[in-house]
Amino acid sequence: MVITLKGDKREYAGPVSCKQIAEDISEGLARAAVAAKVNGTLVDLSHVVDSDSDVEIVTLKDKEGLNVYRHTTAHVLAQAVKAIFPTSKLAIGPTIDNGFYYDIDFKTPITQEDLGKIEAEMKNIIKSNLPIERFTLPRADAIKLMTRYSEKYKVELIKDLPEGEEISFYKQGDFTDLCRGPHLPSTGKIKAFKLMSIAGAYWRGNEKNKMLTRIYGTAFAKKDEMDAYFNMLEEAKKRDHIKLGKELGLFALLNEGKGFPFFLPKGMVLKNTLIDYWHQIHTREGYVEVQTPIILNRSLWETSGHWDHYKENMYTTKIDGEDCAIKPMNCPGGMLVYKLNPHSYKDLPIRMGELGLVHRHEKSGQLHGLMRVRCFTQDDAHIFMLPEQITSEIKGVVRIIDEVYTLFGFKYHVELSTRPENSMGSDEDWENATNALRAALDDLKLPYAVNEGDGAFYGPKIDFHLTDSIGRTWQCGTIQLDFQLPQRFEAEYTGEDGQKHRPIMIHRVVFGSIERFIGILIEHYAGKFPVWLAPVQVKILPVSDKSADYAKQVEAVLKAKGIRVETDLRNEKIGYKIREAQLEKLPYMLIIGDKEKEEGTVAVRMREKGDIGSMALDEFAERVKKENDEKIAF
Repeated sequence: MVITLKGDKREYAGPVSCKQIAEDISEGLARAAVAAKVNGTLVDLSHVVDSDSDVEIVTLKDKEGLNVYRHTTAHVLAQAVKAIFPTSKLAIGPTIDNGFYYDIDFKTPITQEDLGKIEAEMKNIIKSNLPIERFTLPRADAIKLMTRYSEKYKVELIKDLPEGEEISFYKQGDFTDLCRGPHLPSTGKIKAFKLMSIAGAYWRGNEKNKMLTRIYGTAFAKKDEMDAYFNMLEEAKKRDHIKLGKELGLFALLNEGKGFPFFLPKGMVLKNTLIDYWHQIHTREGYVEVQTPIILNRSLWETSGHWDHYKENMYTTKIDGEDCAIKPMNCPGGMLVYKLNPHSYKDLPIRMGELGLVHRHEKSGQLHGLMRVRCFTQDDAHIFMLPEQITSEIKGVVRIIDEVYTLFGFKYHVELSTRPENSMGSDEDWENATNALRAALDDLKLPYAVNEGDGAFYGPKIDFHLTDSIGRTWQCGTIQLDFQLPQRFEAEYTGEDGQKHRPIMIHRVVFGSIERFIGILIEHYAGKFPVWLAPVQVKILPVSDKSADYAKQVEAVLKAKGIRVETDLRNEKIGYKIREAQLEKLPYMLIIGDKEKEEGTVAVRMREKGDIGSMALDEFAERVKKENDEKIAF
């Protein structure tokens, strides 16, 4: 039997466990191992390999390893809860970004104060270093076991499993839980964890079902990593875009429109500045701009596939007795625009941009500031092209995305997302589309991870996950390669051979949702926008009423240069005005007194550096204009 480990081959006379394979490689790897991947499938270290296989040993340095670690911690949480609250009923306990949760049905509701008792019991379980053992049962026996433990939610889950699917359990000490796994070899492998909060959650996410208690927690390989995470959370609280958006007068979230943000004057300056930048780079790159209607009839959405695959997220209405939908996406309208005129191969590629207002129904519990809303502006573009243009067009989009993210100071990583279960189109089309994206990434020598099954229902995609100034990641830019919509809409072009052909289509966004991108920028910069983005770039602060006329002259000069400026003419002391301006996180303050009025100068204070001295007005105006025009960040 041959075991292949990252190209290195090892021969074994008979079946061997993944743990033994790790021990054969090195003692250090065996200590660090938490799971393994056998032919791409994540398994326990106890898993026995009995045929030629590709094997990869997984440690806590791997994302999959950390997920196994956190999922095991969720099981320790469940065991601790059952020990303290024996009448509680367990539901599900998956991993999430940076942690895990467990949904539990408590006979008597618990509070945040109960988390300390649960944590103490978890520490006892971890200290006991209980071996974790996997076993399987036939469906009938599995139901009997969970019925004996009075775990009605587990029984329901088992009954809903497809016939023939293996039903596995994990046992640690006297606690047994239904689970696919994999898990750590023992509870003692857990080194750092913390229970975070409790919340309500409907069983299976259905508001018609019972409300359960969801306990959130986090776990890290080392205590210092967990400490760094909590420091990041504290920093994130200071940067909360909802708090800063209100303080800086950017947007409002009102009960009269839940999930529909109101942009205020300063917020509109910020939004329009981003849109102006979008226009600038897309004009340079040869894009044309269109605008398609917000409401279109049902037949369009049936043709596009959204009516069958996305209807639960769409707002629908009737017009003149006809079913219609408010668009959740811009692409079907873009297809109609393409079809208005005949096209030749000489016309392609056509790069068609649209800043389209889209509406998607999000559940009220998922709404969050600008990050998750029901109405947003998507900076869409649809590229219609020849098959041989795929690589060059993807390269062009990647170049734009790289330029934009670099300007804002974001680092990013890339994921290739493949065919989901709920998809349309032939296997051949999906394979061709996925291979085309993969080839473009390889040609660009751009490192990427594969995110299996997370593509759009009409095609695979490349997702760009940016990292902000405190280390959080956000998915924004995406490139989706689509063979399906051109077929469904019967889009055509006349080829060099005189025959009709189907164009290939790229869907792509750079900002993603402009609203969400603004939320990310607020938190990334902690409200301290660079000059070119700042809604107010300069605040003029006259020392007294005697300086007011000169302050107005300074304001007029700066406005004539295209600089966004305000003057504080309130009858307040200058120290108070400076403190107020600092709270607004403005890039520049100009202190105007008798001396400045006589000399025709301005005393300049910078947000980061404080007082930088006196400067001629024209010199200051040119400085800000340069930072504005060249989009300089300081």
